[in-house]
Amino acid sequence: MTSEPAGTAGEAAGPVQQVGPLGVELTPTGHPVVDAGLARLEALDGVPAEAHVAVYEDVHQRLADTLAALDQE
Repeated sequence: MTSEPAGTAGEAAGPVQQVGPLGVELTPTGHPVVDAGLARLEALDGVPAEAHVAVYEDVHQRLADTLAALDQE
């Protein structure tokens, strides 16, 4: 018999709570690429936190690419 630490894949995580909108208003920056990335964050309202990682990574990459492009100008 093997023992698994608490919280491993063999255990149910329990019910996932969905939260309502945070009510944070995004102010347009005037830069279309940045505004599009920020708009992606609005889609996270009411979505479980586990689903946020992929969106955060995408937005981070978009913003990093935008900053890198500014260095090329």
